[in-house]
Amino acid sequence: MTHAMQKGSNIPVTSVAVRAVLRWTGGPEVPDVDASALLVGPDGRVRSDEDFVFYNQPRHPSGSVWRLGKKQIGEAVTDAVQADLRAVPAVVDRILVVASAEDVPFERVRDLRILLYDATAAGASEPVAYFDVRPETGAETALICGELYRRGEGWKFRALGEGYSDGLVGLATDHGISVDENASEAASDGASASASAAGPTSEQTAAMHPPTPPAPRQPPTPQTQAPPAAQPAYGYPQPVSPAPVPAPGGDPAFRLPVQGPQFVRR
Repeated sequence: MTHAMQKGSNIPVTSVAVRAVLRWTGGPEVPDVDASALLVGPDGRVRSDEDFVFYNQPRHPSGSVWRLGKKQIGEAVTDAVQADLRAVPAVVDRILVVASAEDVPFERVRDLRILLYDATAAGASEPVAYFDVRPETGAETALICGELYRRGEGWKFRALGEGYSDGLVGLATDHGISVDENASEAASDGASASASAAGPTSEQTAAMHPPTPPAPRQPPTPQTQAPPAAQPAYGYPQPVSPAPVPAPGGDPAFRLPVQGPQFVRR
């Protein structure tokens, strides 16, 4: 039986492994949505940045939570995370399932729904539960759609729909993630610097330096014909020296990793 959940409601989770699927209707004006997960303690905060599973860090070090990636099913698009509840570290109290869109409000995301499946080998194809996620203001760019949380010796799932207007950065920071907020600006600056380093285009160069008229032709000067070049032995071509490899330069687009999650796709 599939439970149609309301905001704030919860159900017991009887499976040892579950799959949380975000589904929405795609289209030309619909932003791309990403699923991610945060593993937090009783205080609602992560122990370290490793407790954040997202597109640049798709698997938790414990192996208990990982991303499955996107799928297109007709007009619907899905992204999902899966959890082996037996392998979740004991210090983790909750697993937050998050939807985010890069700088685009969720008012433009149609039919957003989170579906919870039994992910064991004998799991049914029908979802255990689903929740239609509706942003409160429409200006949110990140949403906590639901959470898996411990209750005694077992687990439960709660439908949430809590939004953040400052996106994945604001949501992650609120739960103790050390975010490199300059990563996006650094990538943008690097791309601009690369374009500047490339110099003017051929059209701009032609406009700045008009072509020089050809010099008048001079009568040929008699020269002694050079002897024919030596032919390679046995018809094999002479070895060609490889072109010199340019020394690595200061490419402004290349940057060393910066501490903290970077919300720039790589």
